[in-house]
Amino acid sequence: MITQTLASSLLNFGTNGLVESSEATKSINVANNENMQKTFSQVLKQSIDEVNSDQLQAYGAMNDIATGQVTNLQEAIQKIQEAELSLKLALEVKNKALGAYKQIMSMQI
Repeated sequence: MITQTLASSLLNFGTNGLVESSEATKSINVANNENMQKTFSQVLKQSIDEVNSDQLQAYGAMNDIATGQVTNLQEAIQKIQEAELSLKLALEVKNKALGAYKQIMSMQI
């Protein structure tokens, strides 16, 4: 949920760094209402922990497939694909954050 909110808000950033749609602002406001007491570092850590958890579940599913212990192949493949997508999302969020940081650092005062 948090990673989806971060992703939707970051994907709606324009080249000038401003939010282009009011829907992104609404989703940020909803996330702020749900997580009023959380700091940015806590949200970031929780998001990274979610990605890590997805990766661990995917490795377990791959191990089950390799050893023949899988009971439902469709669920195992779904876990692997979810882990792949969550990792791709995390990488895109990182790339957007680094791009914003570089843009801020190149501004002249």
